[in-house]
Amino acid sequence: MLRRPLPLAIVVFLLAEALFLLRLPVPHQLVFDEVHYVPAARALIALSGPTNIEHPLLAKWLIALGMRLFGDTPFGWRVMATLAGSATVAAVFGIVWQITARARSSLVAAALTLLGFTVYIQARIAMLDGFMLGFLTGAIFMVGWALRRGGWARWTGAAILLGLAVACKWLAAPYVAFAAIAFVILKREDPRRFPGLTIVPAVALLGLVSIATYFVTFAPAFFYSNDPLTLARLIPFQLDMYHRQTQVLPAHTYQSNWWTWPLLIRPIWYLYEPADGAQRGILLIGNPVIMWPGLVAVAACWWGWVKSGSARLFAAAALWTGSLGIWALIPKSLGFYYYYYPSSVFLVIAIVLALDYWRCRFWDIALLAVATALAIYFFPVLSAQALPDPNAFQHWTWFTTWV
Repeated sequence: MLRRPLPLAIVVFLLAEALFLLRLPVPHQLVFDEVHYVPAARALIALSGPTNIEHPLLAKWLIALGMRLFGDTPFGWRVMATLAGSATVAAVFGIVWQITARARSSLVAAALTLLGFTVYIQARIAMLDGFMLGFLTGAIFMVGWALRRGGWARWTGAAILLGLAVACKWLAAPYVAFAAIAFVILKREDPRRFPGLTIVPAVALLGLVSIATYFVTFAPAFFYSNDPLTLARLIPFQLDMYHRQTQVLPAHTYQSNWWTWPLLIRPIWYLYEPADGAQRGILLIGNPVIMWPGLVAVAACWWGWVKSGSARLFAAAALWTGSLGIWALIPKSLGFYYYYYPSSVFLVIAIVLALDYWRCRFWDIALLAVATALAIYFFPVLSAQALPDPNAFQHWTWFTTWV
Protein backbone atom coordinates (compact mmCIF):
# COMPACT_ATOMS: atom_id res chain seq x y z
CA MET A 1 0.00 0.00 0.00
CA LEU A 2 1.30 3.47 -0.93
CA ARG A 3 1.16 5.60 2.23
CA ARG A 4 3.33 8.58 1.22
CA PRO A 5 2.55 9.28 -2.44
CA LEU A 6 3.75 12.90 -2.61
CA PRO A 7 7.51 12.22 -2.97
CA LEU A 8 6.83 9.67 -5.70
CA ALA A 9 4.39 12.05 -7.43
CA ILE A 10 7.09 14.76 -7.45
CA VAL A 11 9.54 12.33 -9.05
CA VAL A 12 6.93 11.44 -11.68
CA PHE A 13 6.39 15.14 -12.39
CA LEU A 14 10.11 15.87 -12.71
CA LEU A 15 10.79 12.89 -14.98
CA ALA A 16 7.91 13.89 -17.25
CA GLU A 17 9.12 17.49 -17.33
CA ALA A 18 12.66 16.42 -18.26
CA LEU A 19 11.27 14.36 -21.14
CA PHE A 20 9.05 17.17 -22.41
CA LEU A 21 11.82 19.78 -22.27
CA LEU A 22 14.24 17.74 -24.35
CA ARG A 23 14.64 19.47 -27.74
CA LEU A 24 11.54 21.58 -26.98
CA PRO A 25 12.43 24.42 -29.42
CA VAL A 26 12.45 22.04 -32.41
CA PRO A 27 11.06 23.02 -34.82
CA HIS A 28 11.95 26.70 -34.61
CA GLN A 29 8.67 27.77 -36.21
CA LEU A 30 4.98 27.90 -35.39
CA VAL A 31 3.36 24.47 -35.52
CA PHE A 32 -0.32 23.80 -36.33
CA ASP A 33 -2.62 25.91 -34.09
CA GLU A 34 0.31 27.80 -32.61
CA VAL A 35 -0.36 30.17 -35.51
CA HIS A 36 -3.51 31.24 -33.61
CA TYR A 37 -2.44 31.10 -29.98
CA VAL A 38 1.07 32.56 -30.06
CA PRO A 39 -0.16 35.79 -31.73
CA ALA A 40 -2.99 35.88 -29.18
CA ALA A 41 -0.42 35.55 -26.40
CA ARG A 42 1.58 38.40 -27.92
CA ALA A 43 -1.55 40.55 -27.89
CA LEU A 44 -2.06 39.75 -24.21
CA ILE A 45 1.52 40.71 -23.41
CA ALA A 46 0.99 44.05 -25.15
CA LEU A 47 -2.63 44.34 -23.88
CA SER A 48 -3.33 45.63 -27.37
CA GLY A 49 -6.86 44.34 -27.75
CA PRO A 50 -9.06 41.26 -28.19
CA THR A 51 -7.60 38.47 -30.33
CA ASN A 52 -8.77 34.88 -30.86
CA ILE A 53 -11.93 35.76 -28.97
CA GLU A 54 -13.67 32.44 -29.60
CA HIS A 55 -11.77 31.00 -26.61
CA PRO A 56 -11.32 32.17 -22.99
CA LEU A 57 -8.08 33.85 -21.95
CA LEU A 58 -6.34 31.70 -19.35
CA ALA A 59 -4.39 29.25 -21.53
CA LYS A 60 -3.30 32.09 -23.80
CA TRP A 61 -2.01 34.20 -20.95
CA LEU A 62 -0.16 31.17 -19.58
CA ILE A 63 1.52 30.92 -22.98
CA ALA A 64 2.21 34.64 -22.69
CA LEU A 65 3.76 34.11 -19.25
CA GLY A 66 6.25 31.67 -20.74
CA MET A 67 7.08 34.23 -23.41
CA ARG A 68 7.60 36.94 -20.81
CA LEU A 69 9.91 34.70 -18.80
CA PHE A 70 11.91 33.11 -21.63
CA GLY A 71 11.37 35.41 -24.59
CA ASP A 72 9.31 35.31 -27.77
CA THR A 73 11.06 32.14 -28.90
CA PRO A 74 9.96 28.56 -29.57
CA PHE A 75 11.06 27.62 -26.05
CA GLY A 76 9.12 30.53 -24.60
CA TRP A 77 5.99 29.64 -26.59
CA ARG A 78 5.93 26.04 -25.36
CA VAL A 79 7.53 25.88 -21.94
CA MET A 80 4.34 26.44 -19.93
CA ALA A 81 2.65 23.66 -21.88
CA THR A 82 5.34 21.27 -20.62
CA LEU A 83 4.38 22.10 -17.05
CA ALA A 84 0.72 21.42 -17.86
CA GLY A 85 1.67 18.07 -19.39
CA SER A 86 3.80 17.10 -16.40
CA ALA A 87 0.97 18.12 -14.06
CA THR A 88 -1.38 15.87 -16.06
CA VAL A 89 0.94 12.87 -15.68
CA ALA A 90 1.34 13.51 -11.95
CA ALA A 91 -2.41 13.98 -11.53
CA VAL A 92 -3.14 10.64 -13.21
CA PHE A 93 -0.65 9.07 -10.79
CA GLY A 94 -2.54 10.74 -7.94
CA ILE A 95 -5.99 9.77 -9.20
CA VAL A 96 -5.06 6.09 -9.44
CA TRP A 97 -3.42 6.25 -6.02
CA GLN A 98 -6.65 7.71 -4.58
CA ILE A 99 -8.52 4.72 -6.00
CA THR A 100 -6.09 1.83 -5.43
CA ALA A 101 -3.53 3.07 -2.85
CA ARG A 102 -0.99 0.97 -4.76
CA ALA A 103 2.37 2.30 -5.92
CA ARG A 104 2.55 -0.21 -8.76
CA SER A 105 -0.84 0.67 -10.25
CA SER A 106 -0.17 4.40 -9.86
CA LEU A 107 3.25 4.20 -11.53
CA VAL A 108 1.87 2.05 -14.35
CA ALA A 109 -0.84 4.67 -14.92
CA ALA A 110 1.74 7.46 -15.05
CA ALA A 111 3.96 5.47 -17.43
CA LEU A 112 1.09 4.61 -19.76
CA THR A 113 0.06 8.27 -19.78
CA LEU A 114 3.56 9.20 -20.93
CA LEU A 115 3.65 6.37 -23.46
CA GLY A 116 0.21 7.18 -24.88
CA PHE A 117 1.75 9.78 -27.26
CA THR A 118 -1.00 12.40 -26.89
CA VAL A 119 0.29 13.95 -23.65
CA TYR A 120 3.84 14.05 -25.01
CA ILE A 121 2.75 15.93 -28.13
CA GLN A 122 0.32 18.32 -26.42
CA ALA A 123 2.92 19.10 -23.75
CA ARG A 124 5.28 20.37 -26.45
CA ILE A 125 3.02 22.70 -28.39
CA ALA A 126 1.44 26.05 -27.52
CA MET A 127 -2.22 24.99 -27.72
CA LEU A 128 -5.09 25.32 -25.25
CA ASP A 129 -5.93 21.67 -24.67
CA GLY A 130 -2.87 20.79 -22.61
CA PHE A 131 -3.57 23.54 -20.09
CA MET A 132 -7.22 22.60 -19.85
CA LEU A 133 -6.43 18.96 -19.11
CA GLY A 134 -3.74 19.86 -16.58
CA PHE A 135 -6.30 21.75 -14.50
CA LEU A 136 -9.03 19.18 -15.17
CA THR A 137 -7.03 16.15 -14.01
CA GLY A 138 -5.93 18.16 -10.98
CA ALA A 139 -9.60 18.83 -10.21
CA ILE A 140 -10.45 15.14 -10.52
CA PHE A 141 -7.65 14.33 -8.08
CA MET A 142 -9.00 16.93 -5.64
CA VAL A 143 -12.51 15.48 -5.90
CA GLY A 144 -11.09 12.05 -5.06
CA TRP A 145 -9.18 13.52 -2.12
CA ALA A 146 -12.32 15.21 -0.83
CA LEU A 147 -14.24 11.94 -1.22
CA ARG A 148 -11.76 10.14 1.05
CA ARG A 149 -10.78 12.87 3.50
CA GLY A 150 -13.58 15.42 3.22
CA GLY A 151 -13.07 19.07 4.06
CA TRP A 152 -14.40 22.23 2.46
CA ALA A 153 -10.88 23.33 1.50
CA ARG A 154 -10.33 20.28 -0.75
CA TRP A 155 -13.76 20.64 -2.31
CA THR A 156 -13.16 24.36 -2.89
CA GLY A 157 -9.80 23.52 -4.46
CA ALA A 158 -11.55 21.16 -6.87
CA ALA A 159 -14.03 23.90 -7.77
CA ILE A 160 -11.24 26.42 -8.42
CA LEU A 161 -9.36 23.97 -10.66
CA LEU A 162 -12.54 23.22 -12.61
CA GLY A 163 -13.09 26.95 -13.12
CA LEU A 164 -9.52 27.31 -14.36
CA ALA A 165 -9.99 24.39 -16.75
CA VAL A 166 -13.09 26.03 -18.23
CA ALA A 167 -11.14 29.30 -18.44
CA CYS A 168 -8.70 27.53 -20.74
CA LYS A 169 -11.30 25.93 -22.98
CA TRP A 170 -15.05 25.53 -22.74
CA LEU A 171 -14.73 21.80 -23.31
CA ALA A 172 -14.13 21.49 -19.55
CA ALA A 173 -17.54 22.98 -18.65
CA PRO A 174 -19.47 19.67 -18.66
CA TYR A 175 -17.07 18.31 -16.04
CA VAL A 176 -18.41 20.79 -13.50
CA ALA A 177 -21.79 19.13 -13.94
CA PHE A 178 -20.14 15.68 -13.86
CA ALA A 179 -18.51 16.54 -10.52
CA ALA A 180 -21.82 17.72 -9.05
CA ILE A 181 -23.69 14.63 -10.24
CA ALA A 182 -20.96 12.29 -8.98
CA PHE A 183 -20.99 14.01 -5.59
CA VAL A 184 -24.74 13.66 -5.19
CA ILE A 185 -24.81 10.00 -6.29
CA LEU A 186 -21.84 8.94 -4.18
CA LYS A 187 -22.95 10.87 -1.10
CA ARG A 188 -26.47 9.45 -1.20
CA GLU A 189 -25.13 5.96 -1.75
CA ASP A 190 -22.84 6.21 1.28
CA PRO A 191 -23.07 9.26 3.58
CA ARG A 192 -19.58 8.49 4.91
CA ARG A 193 -18.12 9.68 1.62
CA PHE A 194 -17.04 13.33 1.44
CA PRO A 195 -16.98 13.55 5.27
CA GLY A 196 -18.04 16.90 6.62
CA LEU A 197 -19.74 17.96 3.37
CA THR A 198 -23.48 18.15 2.77
CA ILE A 199 -25.16 17.96 -0.59
CA VAL A 200 -26.85 21.31 -1.13
CA PRO A 201 -24.05 23.56 0.21
CA ALA A 202 -21.37 21.51 -1.57
CA VAL A 203 -23.09 21.64 -4.95
CA ALA A 204 -23.80 25.36 -4.53
CA LEU A 205 -20.16 26.00 -3.61
CA LEU A 206 -18.94 24.01 -6.60
CA GLY A 207 -21.04 26.07 -8.98
CA LEU A 208 -20.38 29.48 -7.46
CA VAL A 209 -16.62 29.04 -7.01
CA SER A 210 -16.02 27.53 -10.45
CA ILE A 211 -18.05 30.30 -12.14
CA ALA A 212 -16.36 33.06 -10.14
CA THR A 213 -12.92 31.61 -10.91
CA TYR A 214 -13.76 31.48 -14.60
CA PHE A 215 -14.80 35.13 -14.75
CA VAL A 216 -11.81 36.36 -12.74
CA THR A 217 -9.50 35.08 -15.49
CA PHE A 218 -10.90 37.74 -17.84
CA ALA A 219 -9.26 40.49 -15.76
CA PRO A 220 -6.49 41.25 -18.33
CA ALA A 221 -9.15 42.09 -20.94
CA PHE A 222 -10.28 45.06 -18.85
CA PHE A 223 -6.90 46.70 -19.47
CA TYR A 224 -6.74 46.44 -23.28
CA SER A 225 -5.66 49.65 -24.95
CA ASN A 226 -8.15 48.96 -27.72
CA ASP A 227 -11.74 47.87 -27.07
CA PRO A 228 -11.30 46.93 -23.37
CA LEU A 229 -13.81 44.65 -21.71
CA THR A 230 -16.27 46.13 -19.21
CA LEU A 231 -18.50 44.57 -16.56
CA ALA A 232 -21.54 45.44 -18.66
CA ARG A 233 -20.08 43.55 -21.63
CA LEU A 234 -18.79 40.52 -19.72
CA ILE A 235 -21.89 38.37 -20.19
CA PRO A 236 -22.62 39.50 -23.78
CA PHE A 237 -18.99 38.66 -24.57
CA GLN A 238 -19.68 35.06 -23.51
CA LEU A 239 -22.61 34.93 -25.93
CA ASP A 240 -20.37 36.22 -28.70
CA MET A 241 -17.89 33.46 -27.87
CA TYR A 242 -20.70 30.91 -28.06
CA HIS A 243 -21.79 32.09 -31.50
CA ARG A 244 -18.21 31.90 -32.75
CA GLN A 245 -17.81 28.41 -31.29
CA THR A 246 -20.96 27.13 -32.97
CA GLN A 247 -20.60 28.78 -36.39
CA VAL A 248 -20.48 26.54 -39.44
CA LEU A 249 -16.88 26.25 -40.62
CA PRO A 250 -15.56 25.21 -44.04
CA ALA A 251 -14.37 21.65 -44.50
CA HIS A 252 -10.86 20.81 -43.30
CA THR A 253 -8.39 18.16 -44.46
CA TYR A 254 -8.09 16.64 -40.99
CA GLN A 255 -11.72 16.86 -39.85
CA SER A 256 -13.23 13.69 -38.38
CA ASN A 257 -16.34 12.50 -36.55
CA TRP A 258 -16.22 11.91 -32.80
CA TRP A 259 -16.98 8.20 -33.05
CA THR A 260 -13.86 7.65 -35.19
CA TRP A 261 -11.42 9.01 -32.58
CA PRO A 262 -11.23 5.91 -30.33
CA LEU A 263 -10.51 3.80 -33.43
CA LEU A 264 -7.58 5.99 -34.59
CA ILE A 265 -9.13 6.41 -38.00
CA ARG A 266 -8.00 10.00 -38.67
CA PRO A 267 -5.01 11.30 -36.72
CA ILE A 268 -3.51 14.71 -37.51
CA TRP A 269 -0.15 15.71 -38.90
CA TYR A 270 0.64 18.81 -36.85
CA LEU A 271 3.74 19.24 -38.99
CA TYR A 272 5.14 17.62 -42.11
CA GLU A 273 7.44 19.90 -44.05
CA PRO A 274 11.07 21.05 -44.25
CA ALA A 275 12.03 22.79 -40.99
CA ASP A 276 15.36 23.60 -39.38
CA GLY A 277 17.22 22.28 -42.41
CA ALA A 278 15.53 18.87 -42.63
CA GLN A 279 12.25 17.14 -43.38
CA ARG A 280 10.34 16.84 -40.10
CA GLY A 281 6.98 15.60 -38.94
CA ILE A 282 4.75 15.63 -35.85
CA LEU A 283 1.88 13.14 -35.94
CA LEU A 284 -0.81 13.51 -33.29
CA ILE A 285 -1.90 9.95 -32.74
CA GLY A 286 -2.53 7.76 -29.75
CA ASN A 287 -0.34 4.75 -29.05
CA PRO A 288 -2.28 1.92 -30.74
CA VAL A 289 -1.37 -0.62 -28.08
CA ILE A 290 -2.95 1.66 -25.46
CA MET A 291 -5.83 3.17 -27.44
CA TRP A 292 -7.28 -0.01 -28.93
CA PRO A 293 -6.94 -2.36 -25.91
CA GLY A 294 -8.15 0.54 -23.79
CA LEU A 295 -11.59 0.17 -25.34
CA VAL A 296 -11.67 -3.41 -24.09
CA ALA A 297 -10.69 -2.12 -20.66
CA VAL A 298 -13.60 0.34 -20.65
CA ALA A 299 -15.98 -2.49 -21.54
CA ALA A 300 -14.42 -4.60 -18.77
CA CYS A 301 -14.98 -1.78 -16.27
CA TRP A 302 -18.62 -1.48 -17.27
CA TRP A 303 -19.04 -5.26 -17.03
CA GLY A 304 -17.29 -5.37 -13.66
CA TRP A 305 -19.57 -2.62 -12.38
CA VAL A 306 -22.68 -4.50 -13.51
CA LYS A 307 -21.46 -7.64 -11.76
CA SER A 308 -20.14 -6.11 -8.56
CA GLY A 309 -21.52 -2.59 -8.28
CA SER A 310 -17.95 -1.33 -7.82
CA ALA A 311 -17.97 2.48 -7.62
CA ARG A 312 -14.35 2.69 -8.80
CA LEU A 313 -15.06 0.70 -11.96
CA PHE A 314 -18.13 2.81 -12.64
CA ALA A 315 -16.11 6.01 -12.18
CA ALA A 316 -13.40 4.89 -14.60
CA ALA A 317 -15.84 3.73 -17.26
CA ALA A 318 -18.14 6.73 -16.89
CA LEU A 319 -15.26 9.21 -17.03
CA TRP A 320 -14.07 7.95 -20.41
CA THR A 321 -17.59 7.40 -21.77
CA GLY A 322 -18.77 10.83 -20.67
CA SER A 323 -15.68 12.57 -22.04
CA LEU A 324 -16.38 11.11 -25.46
CA GLY A 325 -20.16 11.24 -25.27
CA ILE A 326 -20.28 15.01 -24.82
CA TRP A 327 -19.08 15.34 -28.42
CA ALA A 328 -22.30 13.74 -29.60
CA LEU A 329 -24.11 16.74 -28.05
CA ILE A 330 -21.73 19.68 -28.51
CA PRO A 331 -22.89 21.80 -31.48
CA LYS A 332 -19.56 21.90 -33.35
CA SER A 333 -19.62 21.82 -37.15
CA LEU A 334 -16.17 20.22 -37.38
CA GLY A 335 -14.40 17.66 -35.21
CA PHE A 336 -10.69 16.87 -34.93
CA TYR A 337 -8.73 14.07 -33.31
CA TYR A 338 -7.14 16.40 -30.76
CA TYR A 339 -10.59 16.82 -29.20
CA TYR A 340 -10.09 13.23 -28.02
CA TYR A 341 -7.12 14.30 -25.90
CA PRO A 342 -8.87 14.10 -22.48
CA SER A 343 -10.45 10.75 -23.36
CA SER A 344 -7.09 9.35 -24.44
CA VAL A 345 -5.78 10.05 -20.93
CA PHE A 346 -8.88 8.82 -19.09
CA LEU A 347 -8.53 5.58 -21.05
CA VAL A 348 -5.35 4.86 -19.09
CA ILE A 349 -7.27 5.01 -15.81
CA ALA A 350 -9.75 2.46 -17.16
CA ILE A 351 -6.92 0.17 -18.25
CA VAL A 352 -5.19 0.22 -14.87
CA LEU A 353 -8.41 -0.27 -12.90
CA ALA A 354 -9.52 -3.12 -15.16
CA LEU A 355 -6.17 -4.87 -14.69
CA ASP A 356 -6.38 -4.28 -10.94
CA TYR A 357 -9.96 -5.55 -10.61
CA TRP A 358 -9.52 -8.62 -12.78
CA ARG A 359 -6.13 -9.35 -11.13
CA CYS A 360 -4.31 -9.63 -14.45
CA ARG A 361 -0.85 -10.14 -12.98
CA PHE A 362 2.08 -9.20 -15.20
CA TRP A 363 -0.22 -7.95 -17.97
CA ASP A 364 0.71 -4.42 -16.97
CA ILE A 365 4.41 -5.19 -17.55
CA ALA A 366 3.64 -6.73 -20.94
CA LEU A 367 1.55 -3.73 -21.89
CA LEU A 368 4.29 -1.33 -20.82
CA ALA A 369 6.87 -3.27 -22.82
CA VAL A 370 4.87 -3.22 -26.06
CA ALA A 371 3.84 0.42 -25.53
CA THR A 372 7.48 1.36 -25.06
CA ALA A 373 8.46 -0.47 -28.22
CA LEU A 374 5.82 1.41 -30.21
CA ALA A 375 6.88 4.70 -28.61
CA ILE A 376 10.42 4.12 -29.84
CA TYR A 377 9.09 3.20 -33.28
CA PHE A 378 6.92 6.34 -33.58
CA PHE A 379 9.31 8.68 -31.76
CA PRO A 380 10.78 10.30 -34.91
CA VAL A 381 7.31 11.62 -35.87
CA LEU A 382 6.31 12.48 -32.31
CA SER A 383 9.35 14.65 -31.65
CA ALA A 384 10.05 16.28 -35.03
CA GLN A 385 13.25 14.34 -35.64
CA ALA A 386 15.06 14.87 -38.93
CA LEU A 387 13.64 12.43 -41.50
CA PRO A 388 15.55 11.01 -44.49
CA ASP A 389 13.28 12.29 -47.26
CA PRO A 390 9.80 13.74 -48.00
CA ASN A 391 8.32 10.24 -48.43
CA ALA A 392 9.47 9.03 -45.02
CA PHE A 393 5.92 9.38 -43.63
CA GLN A 394 5.04 6.10 -45.33
CA HIS A 395 6.99 4.25 -42.65
CA TRP A 396 4.47 5.24 -39.95
CA THR A 397 1.20 5.53 -41.88
CA TRP A 398 -0.26 2.06 -41.45
CA PHE A 399 -3.55 3.04 -43.10
CA THR A 400 -4.41 5.45 -45.92
CA THR A 401 -6.45 7.59 -43.50
CA TRP A 402 -3.27 8.25 -41.48
CA VAL A 403 -1.65 10.15 -44.34
